[in-house]
Amino acid sequence: MVSPIFFFARRPDRGGLAINESMTSHTFPTPFAESYAQTMGNGANQDIAILISGGLDSAILLGEALKVHPCVHPITLRCGLYWEAIEQDHLARFLRAVASPKLAPLVTLTQPVDDLYGLHWSTTGEDIPDAHSPDDAVFLPGRNVFLLAKPMVYCHMKNIPTLAMAPLQSNPFSDATPEFFQRMVGVLNQALKGNVALRLPYLGLRKRQVMRRGRDLPLELTFSCIHPQKNIHCGACNKCAERRHAFADADLLDPTPYANEVNQCTA
Repeated sequence: MVSPIFFFARRPDRGGLAINESMTSHTFPTPFAESYAQTMGNGANQDIAILISGGLDSAILLGEALKVHPCVHPITLRCGLYWEAIEQDHLARFLRAVASPKLAPLVTLTQPVDDLYGLHWSTTGEDIPDAHSPDDAVFLPGRNVFLLAKPMVYCHMKNIPTLAMAPLQSNPFSDATPEFFQRMVGVLNQALKGNVALRLPYLGLRKRQVMRRGRDLPLELTFSCIHPQKNIHCGACNKCAERRHAFADADLLDPTPYANEVNQCTA
């Protein structure tokens, strides 16, 4: 098996792909991907930080990490987006449900974007991309720049050797490519004079594969919606459509209450 991407600076003894190595010969795991523990290799013996939003992919990543690493540090970044308060509540419930002596307390970092985005759908909740909108309708400028910068600095300052996040093979955005992650991690480690590694164990996987890995986790406590209604998924936005498809494509029962279906049942 080919290991998924693993970036680091000046520490080739950790294995994986060095940040100054050419990306042209690198390949991703086959559809019959190795297990999480196999993917992590020797890194499974180290503490790790998981960048978690409360959505399906990052929640499953944290659940897998808890089975392998001696200590898992969940980190979430709050930017002042419309859905984040409800997402945070779901995340807290998910973390309580998977509580373990190996799970460190949640660290919440902030990176407000209202000064950049202004009256944007992601901050106002107005004109939210609906279930029929294309993927690029939900692109947030600089999203992965923000998601990486502060958590990488935090890991460096707290001596956590590795940060992991959960972008998938199907992510269409320019800030979710191997080249972006390679360069971003290199710049951050250069600025910090550090060697924090970034693991992207799902970058070669499809959503269906990740969902099946998480089938035994309390996925009903995760949150994917960008236009929540009465503290639950709206059922009509771009991300709710993606969530519905994720469960169906993985042949899993979707336990999510959607507001548009609840309203129909109680009308």
